[in-house]
Amino acid sequence: MEKGSCATQLIDANGKFNVEGVNNFVKSIKLGDCGLSYAVVAIMGPQSSGKSTLLNHLFQTNFKEMDAYRGRNQTTKGIWIAKAVDIEPCTVVMDLEGTDGRERGEDDTTFEKQSALFALAVSDIVLVNMWCHDIGREHAANKPLLKTVFQVMMRLFSPRKTTLLFVIRDKTKTPFEYLEPLLRDDIQKIWDTVSKPVAHKHTPLSEFFNVKVIALSSYEEKEEQFRDQVAHLKQHFFQSISPGGLSGDRRGVIPASGFSFSAQKIWEVIKQNKDLDLPAHKVMVATVRCEEIANEKYMQLASNKSWLELEKAIQAGPISGLGEKLTSLLETFLSEYDSEAVFFDESVRDSKRKDLELKLLQLVYPAFITMVGHLRSKSLHNFKMRLEESLHKGEGFAVAVHTCINSCMLDFDSGCADATIKQADWDVSKLRDKLFRDIEAQAAFVCNEKLSELIARYEKKLDIALSEPVQLLLESGAINTWASIRNLLKHETDATVESLRAAVTGFELDQSAFDNMVQNLHDYARSLVEKKAREEAGKILSRMKDRFTTVFNHDDDSLPRVWTGKEDIRTITRDARAASLKLLSTMAVIRLDEREDNIETVLSSLLDGVAVASPRYRNVGTSGDPLASSTWDEVPPEETLITPVQCKSLWRQFRMETEYTITQALSAQEAYKRSNDWLPPLWAVMAMVILGFNEFMLLLRNPLYLLVLFVIFLLSKAMWVQMDITRDFQNGTLAGLLALTSRFLPTIMSLLRRLAEEGQGHPTPQPPQRPPRPISHQSFKNDHQQSSSVSSTMADTALSSNVTSVDNDPECSSPQLTHRRVSNGDNAETS
Repeated sequence: MEKGSCATQLIDANGKFNVEGVNNFVKSIKLGDCGLSYAVVAIMGPQSSGKSTLLNHLFQTNFKEMDAYRGRNQTTKGIWIAKAVDIEPCTVVMDLEGTDGRERGEDDTTFEKQSALFALAVSDIVLVNMWCHDIGREHAANKPLLKTVFQVMMRLFSPRKTTLLFVIRDKTKTPFEYLEPLLRDDIQKIWDTVSKPVAHKHTPLSEFFNVKVIALSSYEEKEEQFRDQVAHLKQHFFQSISPGGLSGDRRGVIPASGFSFSAQKIWEVIKQNKDLDLPAHKVMVATVRCEEIANEKYMQLASNKSWLELEKAIQAGPISGLGEKLTSLLETFLSEYDSEAVFFDESVRDSKRKDLELKLLQLVYPAFITMVGHLRSKSLHNFKMRLEESLHKGEGFAVAVHTCINSCMLDFDSGCADATIKQADWDVSKLRDKLFRDIEAQAAFVCNEKLSELIARYEKKLDIALSEPVQLLLESGAINTWASIRNLLKHETDATVESLRAAVTGFELDQSAFDNMVQNLHDYARSLVEKKAREEAGKILSRMKDRFTTVFNHDDDSLPRVWTGKEDIRTITRDARAASLKLLSTMAVIRLDEREDNIETVLSSLLDGVAVASPRYRNVGTSGDPLASSTWDEVPPEETLITPVQCKSLWRQFRMETEYTITQALSAQEAYKRSNDWLPPLWAVMAMVILGFNEFMLLLRNPLYLLVLFVIFLLSKAMWVQMDITRDFQNGTLAGLLALTSRFLPTIMSLLRRLAEEGQGHPTPQPPQRPPRPISHQSFKNDHQQSSSVSSTMADTALSSNVTSVDNDPECSSPQLTHRRVSNGDNAETS
């Protein structure tokens, strides 16, 4: 006998449901795999009426049978189940405890009613076992029990269509044709007499039950005939749930996987005397069981190896065909759910399927979002690379950006479509919009960067084009300096703007943006000129001194001046100061705007020493100092480089620092005069002519004296040239005499030796001319040391008188200047 046919107690005599035993029974016969293709057959009837015997012969089960030799007592206690052998579909057989037993007593009919109600609620076919001789009786035919069960069924159950198969045991000689109508009539009377709820007041018996009647011979007296009849009856249980079968029109079937749970809940409700609504119970069973199946499928997917590998791989980067792979996984588990829950209530099944689908989608949603994030990052990166390549190829910026945005967004859309799950309706429009904003932000960043590079390039070009020319123009300090700077600024700025216009054509900038760039370029060029002007203004004192030195020490032909004593140092000094003052007036303010000013006129007072009244002082009727102010008339403060009071201070410092140059010139003139005053004074020459008249006449009367004088003249001339007397006397008379005494005899001896050699016909080669001796020569040093005190006294007298005559401005008189004049005189005498 098959393992599944072994009887298992479903409910014991005390009404306790055997959960573990039933679960093991369901697993052993694999009832859960049957779906709706199973049937439940129960038998009820009086105690010791042969119920278990009939089931064992009919379904080859092993229910415990009564031993007649031990007396007629209760054999089956509670409710037992077993599997029918060799019957398709799978048939579960339930053997109920007999009714009307002496063990429970006359009044203890509660369990009988509960078990009968349980059998009707659970079973598809209920066998009502009864003795043939009890037909027509009240209690023996179970009429009270049937009446109670029908009444409860009408009150608690909705129509389920259970088959009631009345089995008449130990058939007598009374023909079956008479027994069956009688029995049906009794059952109809029971149905008609029970009180019905309003909803089923006119419901016929056939709506709840299919009533069938069969008769069997006595098992004890006609065993062979009994067996044949049972075998014939068994044929009715093959395909019993198919159309035309014993239970072909059944309704509200619980799927096989929920049989154990359903039976347990029905029994609990019956035990608690609670109302039992079969459709509600069906929904409850379907809800619980479908939820269990859904949770099981969810856990299976969560621990699925393919899903875990896919989830791990998606963290590292995008996966091709992700949507198809996830769709396949979800379809697999959803189809498994469908196959396991197909027999449960449709509405509950669909509802739980939707819940399962939602949970599964929530499980894979993070992977989808990660994939979209990868696609977004990849698209943004591709945009950067493609844009850089397009710009490198020389494509216009706006066209390149448009092309790259379209291609990258198409790639993103394609990737999202590839990652889309068939079961999901996830909207990626927000992520797409964010990607588009990020790409636009990146494009704007690159645009600003490229424009900044262009602007920096053209600013550098302006810097190169303006810095040095502006510096040279400012250094020149010419009359049209600022006009030239304005022309240069306009020309270079306009040229740069045109170049910039051509360079930004590919950016497709709007006019306002381009105008803003042009304005910034103009502002930069102007600020560059202003910066250079401020730098040069900081060097104005040095520039003025250089300008003074250049004009003072060079003539109109730009040749260095030689101070011979004929030059008008006063005029030269005034011209040099005027040139420096012109440079100061040029650098006083920024004149990039064609604005008239009187700065040069006001500053001319520094040269003439006469204050020019400013308009602001004229208005108040005073003659204040125009340079005692921190601003210029009609000049904004931001365009002021050197304030009037700073100009006055600079001029004072300039004059003090250029006095040394004037002193040097005066010293040079004095030295030149001394070097050319070695001849006797004119009165001495006249005295010599008058007093030597007689000697002159004597020479005219005697020509021999003239010859001697001529020879002496030649010798003197030769010695003059040989000894370079003019050079020696440039350093002073005393110094010249000392130099001559040291070289006189060597020079005479050299001339006599040369004359002797030429008289013998052996001319001596002309020795090289003596190079100019430096002032630091040792012999001159000794001579100079002896005469330094005399020379310095003479130089001081001359310098003091000349400086006083040239520079009579009281601003230039100071104790420091007096001291500088004395020291400068000493230096000039030494040089």
